[in-house]
Amino acid sequence: MREQENPFDGDDEAPSKSELKRRMLARQAIGESLVALTDKQLARIPITDERLAQAIREARQIRSNSARRRHLQYIGKLMRDIDPEPLQRALDDLHQQHLQANAKFHHLEKMRDEVLGAGIDGVDKVLARWPDADRQQLRQILLQHQRESKLGKPPAAARRLFRYLRELQGNYGSD
Repeated sequence: MREQENPFDGDDEAPSKSELKRRMLARQAIGESLVALTDKQLARIPITDERLAQAIREARQIRSNSARRRHLQYIGKLMRDIDPEPLQRALDDLHQQHLQANAKFHHLEKMRDEVLGAGIDGVDKVLARWPDADRQQLRQILLQHQRESKLGKPPAAARRLFRYLRELQGNYGSD
């Protein structure tokens, strides 16, 4: 009598069809993310396969939805031969940098609103953070903002203050 093999005994089993499909779709999603990147961002991704790099460049030119879908499947097929981990890590790093840049931007917007809300006393808030900031320029911007608010003019001073705060942050850092 022959013993029945337990399908859960072997660790060497090939992946299931569903698992293979999940991997294929994950690689295709990575390929789609690569196609969506700008040239500058794509240059930071470690793509070693020239065929894959060429397919990504070609996919950017395709406008037909069905042709684009087929080309993305082709990119997924090319990615079967390479390790997707370095690509995924590089994409994650880009995403993290984007999130950090957005957080800095929103923090500066909030600070601008606080400074404008405080009026002339807002100069001290900026100087507390960046002691080397130009007190006179800040004062002029805040006075201009007050005049614009009274006259109902567009917020040119608020935009100017934001640019100045961004310049300060770039020159002296966020701390």
